[in-house]
Amino acid sequence: KNEDGILPLSEKEKVAVIGAFAQVPRYQGGGSSHINSFKVEGALEFMEKLGNVTFSKGFEAESDLPDEELIARAAAAASAADKAVIFAGLPDSFESEGFDRRHMRLPACQNELIMRVCEVQPNTVVVLHNGSPVEMPWLGKVKAVVEAYLGGQAVGGAEADILYGKANPCGKLAETFPEKLEDNPSYLSYFGEKDKVEYREGIFVGYRYYDKKKMKVLFPFGHGLSYTEFEYSQPELSRSEMTDKDELKVSVKVKNVGKTAGKEVVQLYVAPPSDEVIRPVRELKGFEKIYLEPGEVKEVTFTLGKRAFSYWDCQLGDWRAPDGKYLIQLGSSSRDIRSAGEVLMCGGEVPAYQRKFGMNTTIGDLLRDDKAKAVFKEYADMFQMGQMPEDDSQMDEGSRQMMLAILDCMPLRNCMSFGTPNSDEKRLEELIRKLNEIK
Repeated sequence: KNEDGILPLSEKEKVAVIGAFAQVPRYQGGGSSHINSFKVEGALEFMEKLGNVTFSKGFEAESDLPDEELIARAAAAASAADKAVIFAGLPDSFESEGFDRRHMRLPACQNELIMRVCEVQPNTVVVLHNGSPVEMPWLGKVKAVVEAYLGGQAVGGAEADILYGKANPCGKLAETFPEKLEDNPSYLSYFGEKDKVEYREGIFVGYRYYDKKKMKVLFPFGHGLSYTEFEYSQPELSRSEMTDKDELKVSVKVKNVGKTAGKEVVQLYVAPPSDEVIRPVRELKGFEKIYLEPGEVKEVTFTLGKRAFSYWDCQLGDWRAPDGKYLIQLGSSSRDIRSAGEVLMCGGEVPAYQRKFGMNTTIGDLLRDDKAKAVFKEYADMFQMGQMPEDDSQMDEGSRQMMLAILDCMPLRNCMSFGTPNSDEKRLEELIRKLNEIK
């Protein structure tokens, strides 16, 4: 976040640097990822060289409880400055290998500190040291957020360069930041029961879930700001139609329309047709980082094959790219699509009769295949339907649509519950056998 262009800082401004992580940053993960670093750099030592800064600790790095004296000193320092930069984050006790996080909160002392500083200093920046997303109850009160993650032993110098504009930020989030823990797709089954944990979110992990539900998030997958702006052209597609044996080349031109040199991560998403199987709204299928001087234009090209359009068909036992129109979307995040094209996939459809039919096959699936529909009509009397709804001129439009909707979701096994004289288990088995014999 960079509201009102509060960043980069000016070397002439008086800046209150607050937070224990400004001196000794959390720069690596917990557990076996710990290493003995040669020299760990804190941002404070570099900021003191670049600008007019004061320092206040604000909190104890390994504590959760607010320290009123430390917070009061920090608030006083912030009120006397032009801007405040708070270095916050998660201690090892909150996230590490070997145990799962029970919540997504920062330590209470840090949340309290940020809130109190914002009360006296509207121009507040938060720099985060964390290995995974955190809730930000103060996001609407701070002007900027810099996500430093766990940046290694030289993180302090890098942070100072970003804050003062010596370097242009160009990172992108490789995960979605939800508003709260309960929004996470795995929330209801996260810890499981005793020795059993089920991954019930299926393919809807991360942005695939949040985008499908059109859920509000703090920051979407792929998001990341720059001190310049980039403009995307309409993509050029090498073909308008293709089969699952073809390749599609996608080219897009990106221009730096700002006054600062910078890097952009161009992201390509494929949005599949939505009328056959349950799939994400869009999926990332390619990305490339490019460096652009002010006014410079570069072309980025992606090559997409069958897998970019496919899902795993369990009955077929292979990847399958259904026929239909696919959107090719280019953007700066999963929710910042700048331009798009369209390609028609055709000739790769697997006929319905190659699938195995059974008691749980729905009538709707049969009616969508001409050969299966013809066989099914011979046995329609088992379902108390008489004529098919689309053939019955005596049925009013409302009743016809209602009957079609019922049939669409009705499994074949339901014919046994209708109790018609023609409902017979052997006859139903005969229908299924004939369906599976279709050539």
